[in-house]
Amino acid sequence: MKNAIVLPGISDFQSEAISIRRQIHAHPELGFEEFATSELVAKLLAEWGYEVARIAGTGVIATLRNGEGRSLGIRADMDALPIEEVTGLPYSSTVPGKMHACGHDGHTAMLLAAARHLAQSRDFHGALHLIFQPAEEGLGGAARLLGEGLFERFPCDAVFAMHNVPGQPVGTFGFRSGAFMASADTVTIRIIGHGGHGAVPHKAVDPVVVCSAVVMALQTVVSRNVDPQDAAVITVGSIHSGTASNIIPDAAEMSVTVRSLSPEVRREVEARICGLVHAQAESFGARAVINYERCHPVLINHPVETEFAQDVARQWLGPEASILNAHPIMASEDFAFMLERCPGSYINIGNGEASHPLHNPSYDFNDEVLAIGATYWVKLAERFLATPAQSDITRRTAGIAAQRPCAATE
Repeated sequence: MKNAIVLPGISDFQSEAISIRRQIHAHPELGFEEFATSELVAKLLAEWGYEVARIAGTGVIATLRNGEGRSLGIRADMDALPIEEVTGLPYSSTVPGKMHACGHDGHTAMLLAAARHLAQSRDFHGALHLIFQPAEEGLGGAARLLGEGLFERFPCDAVFAMHNVPGQPVGTFGFRSGAFMASADTVTIRIIGHGGHGAVPHKAVDPVVVCSAVVMALQTVVSRNVDPQDAAVITVGSIHSGTASNIIPDAAEMSVTVRSLSPEVRREVEARICGLVHAQAESFGARAVINYERCHPVLINHPVETEFAQDVARQWLGPEASILNAHPIMASEDFAFMLERCPGSYINIGNGEASHPLHNPSYDFNDEVLAIGATYWVKLAERFLATPAQSDITRRTAGIAAQRPCAATE
């Protein structure tokens, strides 16, 4: 990307932002354990003039006000993953078995760089709420923030978040209105049979055989019960049973992940899985106990806010830099909980075509992305929090946001 597109204030801070990112990368912390990370974030924000609040244990909310106007929320995630890093980089993880394999170190540094610039320029009108979220990686950080009154304490007319995408060119952005990321449910299935000697299987009810039949039967749910134009995934990730080759165990347990891109398909798949598993177990003379945990909802981007976010990139970089209609992703993201309560949009930013995949022990956030992402956040904040006369699309977004306030009374 050309340096000319990066704001001078961001460019001047770029080296320090990279140092912050690498410091966080070298000291990864898992969900709700982001003590050093949140302390660093809170310290910097307070120094730059933000009102800093702690919420959800290690969560940090930083507020900057400049006159009267609307309220904007921008979220960055802070937690790492339980993965052993193999990059060999000078700033690689110093904590065995933990690493920033999803780029949350970069998301945090990117929003910090934008925060510093906005504190210095004050080129906006209203309230800016920066949400540094703990525990995005499956531990319910967003839900806990909401449960502790995030939008009641820090009302927002819209909320936005961004994630890096390996394989997507640096300087490009992905936008999609509607369903963008899948719901994620975890199903634990326990098959209870009747143990016995492996040499006389007719005197036992083998739960391993039942599990095998269930695995094959589950493959028909998506292919024969879900509309081919809809998307769903059912993956059996583990089966545990038995202690020896000649012993038929009493029970076996399976762990399953279920993904879909619509609430309707999500309900249909749940009903079909439960009915099918019970029927398969009964057909063998066994019994099934199912624990169906509904984890993350479908992430649904709001159309007006997504159009606004896309237009910010288009006006700044030109139409050739924006990915106008990114493909839906079957991974999940707990920012979906925030979008259920507040209008907004989840955006993708390219991490480079040579980047290793997310959640990979060789992954690293691309430092080229920091200044670009930070500049985008500044552009979005200044435009969203401009006076209504400054932007037609701001007026349109304001009108819709006024009808859909972020509050528990919705």
